[in-house]
Amino acid sequence: MDIYCKALADTIPLFFVNKDDLQLFRDEADSFTQAFLKHTGFEASFGTTLVIPNTDGNAAKVLLGTKGWPEDPRGWVILGAKAAAGLPSGTAVHLADSDFDAAELQQFLLGWGLAGYKFSRYLSKEDKPLAQIFVPEKVSRAALEHQLTAVSLARDLVNTPAQDMGPGELSAEAQRIAADYGAEVSITKGQALLDQNFPAIHAVGRGSSREPALIDLRWGNPDHPKLTLVGKGVVFDTGGLDLKSAANMRWMKKDMGGGAVTMGLAQLIMAEKLPVRLRLLVPAVENSPGDCAYRPGDIIQTRKGISVEIGNTDAEGRVVMCDALAEALTEDPDLLIDMATLTGAARVALGQDLPAFWTQEDELAHALEKAAGEVADPVWRMPLWHPYRKMLKSPIADLNNCAPSGLGGSITAALYLHEFVKPFRNWIHFDIFGWRNDAMPGSPKGGEASALRAVFRFLENRYRENA
Repeated sequence: MDIYCKALADTIPLFFVNKDDLQLFRDEADSFTQAFLKHTGFEASFGTTLVIPNTDGNAAKVLLGTKGWPEDPRGWVILGAKAAAGLPSGTAVHLADSDFDAAELQQFLLGWGLAGYKFSRYLSKEDKPLAQIFVPEKVSRAALEHQLTAVSLARDLVNTPAQDMGPGELSAEAQRIAADYGAEVSITKGQALLDQNFPAIHAVGRGSSREPALIDLRWGNPDHPKLTLVGKGVVFDTGGLDLKSAANMRWMKKDMGGGAVTMGLAQLIMAEKLPVRLRLLVPAVENSPGDCAYRPGDIIQTRKGISVEIGNTDAEGRVVMCDALAEALTEDPDLLIDMATLTGAARVALGQDLPAFWTQEDELAHALEKAAGEVADPVWRMPLWHPYRKMLKSPIADLNNCAPSGLGGSITAALYLHEFVKPFRNWIHFDIFGWRNDAMPGSPKGGEASALRAVFRFLENRYRENA
């Protein structure tokens, strides 16, 4: 990536300035700079930039305002993104003072890189390149680039319209990633899903003309701890026969966001050579109301042997996930993490900034929250409230795929998945949005790699530090 310049030469210094710093800078500046500052009216507001020329008219230094720091744990990331976006294309800078905490610098530089993301696959005109910044030695340039590549991958997959991102295309992307990092991948699709006992995945995907598939990627040293990721890969969700309204269907290309984020996370794990034996499972289906679509009231079998009554065909994500989760536990992993754009209820509760997660293990929850804070990628723990399990009862099957009431919808969805995980305890379930309805610095409207960086730091802390 060319956002981070490799050489210090030909860069100009960037100064962080608040109100007091700006006054000191004015007092110590030459008469030309003082006059220039007076003319521009620069006030050092948070994230604003000013390029100061020399007497020859060439850029000599950059001021970056920090006055009015926001009450947001992502402040350093936002500052970096605003700085990069505010500077003219072609500008190359270095930090005049890099005597900051390494974690703060990492976040600032990551934000700078995130500002360069744009989904341009279908655009005929390219934007001008972003301003560049030199990465000081205390921060790993390679780690920054690996993170940006992973985030961009997840965003690109979510942003790609379903016409070009069906189960086959998502499978092909997994195969490409596997080839790049020496991983193994197998794809089970169509009738083979029934033959190999993945009936729930097949049931949801059989209504589409595009065959459902289960992506299974493996990488790493078999002697390392087993880490398994499961990502929901519903490439488009019409709601099935319980058809969504037009407004609710509009952005359902994003319903494979869990699969996208886990694929980006898997790529980052491999790029960073994390000492784990990685397995990634992504059930990839399109939920369509075709001739063979599953119906409300159907009873379907699952890989774990639990029968499920279909109360609503639009609660399809948990149905495809349950087969993948059951398969994940056949190998007794050290840790199982699943990610899914599972419920609107989680968004109602926490909005678009806070990915919700559930786990039975307080130790895992605390470690995840700590890691999220370290990288300014916030997450929020939700309760696995077992008394609500009765809401999933069915008189004719072991389980209903949804509760008759919308109350506690994200919790009942988590409890549904828990039926296919228990008694295993080292499990973390994420109900993510995978999207932004509006832009923020470093995060444009559209696909988002929700919780990707938080989970990776959690995994680094768990496996790299204990290796």
